[in-house]
Amino acid sequence: MTTLRLDRTANAPIATKTAKTLRSHNQERIDNYYWMRDDARADQAVLDHLIAENNYCDAVLKPSETLQTELFEELKGRIEKDDSTVPVKDGKYWYHSEVTGDEEYARHYRATSATGDNKTLLLDVNVLASEHEFYDLGEIGISPNDELLAYSEDTDSRRIYTVRFKHIDSNTYLDDVLENTEGQIIWANDNKTVFYVRKDLQTLLGYQVYRHVLGTSQNDDVLVYEEDDHSFYMGLGKSRDDSLLMIDLAATETTDCLVLDANNPLGEFKRLIPREENHIYDIDKLGDEYVIYSNWQAKNFCIFTATAQTIQDKSQWQSFVAHRTNVLVEGVELFTQFKVVTERELGQIRFVIYPNNGEHFALAFDDPCFFAGIGDNPEPDTNTARIFYSSLTTPSSLFEFDLNTGEKRLLKQQKVLGDFDAANYQAERLMITSRDGVDIPVSLVYRKDMFKQDGTNPLYQYGYGAYGITIDPNFSAHNLSLLDRGFVYAISHVRGSEMLGREWYEQGKMQHKQNSFNDFIDVTRALVESGYGAKDKVFASGGSAGGLLMGAVVNQAPELYLGIDCTVPFLDVLTTMLDESIPLTTNEYDEWGNPNERDAYEWIKAYSPYDNISTQDYPNILVTTGFHDSQVQYWEPMKWVAKLREYKTDNNLLLFKTDMDSGHGGASGRFKSLKERALVLAFFLSLLSEK
Repeated sequence: MTTLRLDRTANAPIATKTAKTLRSHNQERIDNYYWMRDDARADQAVLDHLIAENNYCDAVLKPSETLQTELFEELKGRIEKDDSTVPVKDGKYWYHSEVTGDEEYARHYRATSATGDNKTLLLDVNVLASEHEFYDLGEIGISPNDELLAYSEDTDSRRIYTVRFKHIDSNTYLDDVLENTEGQIIWANDNKTVFYVRKDLQTLLGYQVYRHVLGTSQNDDVLVYEEDDHSFYMGLGKSRDDSLLMIDLAATETTDCLVLDANNPLGEFKRLIPREENHIYDIDKLGDEYVIYSNWQAKNFCIFTATAQTIQDKSQWQSFVAHRTNVLVEGVELFTQFKVVTERELGQIRFVIYPNNGEHFALAFDDPCFFAGIGDNPEPDTNTARIFYSSLTTPSSLFEFDLNTGEKRLLKQQKVLGDFDAANYQAERLMITSRDGVDIPVSLVYRKDMFKQDGTNPLYQYGYGAYGITIDPNFSAHNLSLLDRGFVYAISHVRGSEMLGREWYEQGKMQHKQNSFNDFIDVTRALVESGYGAKDKVFASGGSAGGLLMGAVVNQAPELYLGIDCTVPFLDVLTTMLDESIPLTTNEYDEWGNPNERDAYEWIKAYSPYDNISTQDYPNILVTTGFHDSQVQYWEPMKWVAKLREYKTDNNLLLFKTDMDSGHGGASGRFKSLKERALVLAFFLSLLSEK
């Protein structure tokens, strides 16, 4: 690899310090960078500092511009430019999408057959996005009579969606426009009534459900439900048999569901079962049977069935899949003659088929570690199911399984252009013992002809570890750019996910959050000690709550890492969780704790990355964020970088890049986002080149 040296002569921006005293529980904290918070995103001092940080980042990375371009073209070159999804049948029509050439977005179609007869263009997202720097298509909803289309769009990356309607055959828009929504559109069966969730524009919390009748003004819409407990997220759905409209409410430890007859949209939403604290469940209905996925007397969840007469009384529910301490039940998909249950044991997903008549059986996959998930199966009256599959060495694949026999047929596999050959790569699943004696699952992959396990390979370690979200080992064409340069890529499945069941999640949240950081650090040390990575060539990455992981790790074990990628990171945990006006704060109390309570205040304060910056050496760090991020506000990484510059005692790089047009998900479009990825890869490879 040609030696490439980044420009370390540029002067880093030094932020103004304005002391603000924050008081809680008779304690004081001094925050010199609180002034960086600007909810209106209009303060010139804030904008000037962000621009200065961007200019500094660009100046330092300028020697890597050629490498960034090379990597961007490399990433782009693996993508099949002309591509389409596998058509899926929903009612009378088959639906699919296509992308062509250098288009950033898809075109959505429907046809009267799987082969594309009478193909009709529904939406060309390239046209919709053409006048916007950022564009996200939310959801598309077709009316029950197949005549009307509703879609939602976000044009400023705040996840505030506008809903529009069009008549499909005439390709004409209706006058109806619904502003400030969550993006979901649920049709009643009369083809003229829709329901949507309206957002609070300050907290960005969806807490009200409105009914809209086509042909009327949004000002005349009727509020049909309002949730007073702002710890709940709100979503809408429809039962599998399209007979019920559903309001789904979900807090970290409690869920709730209200339903309405889809044929009676002027009726009242009512609870199927009473709300009960710490009861997490999901209900679906097909025909006369209700199926309930629940943690009632089942920490790792189980599945019950009920009827209209018994659904409101848990004691009358019938056990369908019993609770097991070593198996996490993750969900169930209903078919007329089958139920497909998703489970996880020892970290690995499996699907169990339950025919209405006959013995249940599991579907088989071969890789040592993989990701799989139920695909789009809108038609319940079928004997086949689509399942997505991917592993660290197998590109994303769509299979169709025969639910009678378990036989599978590959419908499509992601094409990886260039010289990719899966046989060149090896995946492994390791169990690494942490400092408290708990075994942590690790999924890793490397290129066989470049891996020596002698402590010379660079190591790229990724982690998340929050909300019970499991980062499964799936294929990434982007990571090939590192694997083909000798990197070992490892995913640390730290506590805070549900990789090993619900207990694995609970041991990585609230007062146990430190376990997530310990696990990640212990995995790093073990991988180096066992020869998977060179001790002076370790890189780590995490985003959002994974950015919190990175912030804590570099405070607690900075000496282990050469470079850190910290994306849209949650870093100022204590201050954010004390402020209920910040979007989504109240929803997070059951994850991090409510610091208005003294115990939670103390345990958050003990690890919060912003509050625990100290006078010490830190690794090279690249921080990226979006100015319009609605989940982790831009000022969290902005403040963290400013304070880190004040305290750190090394000459390592600390770079901060803000995309002034994007939000939590980064740049929109299938190619624009590759520039962000190329920047991170170039940062890693440049640091490696300097060794």
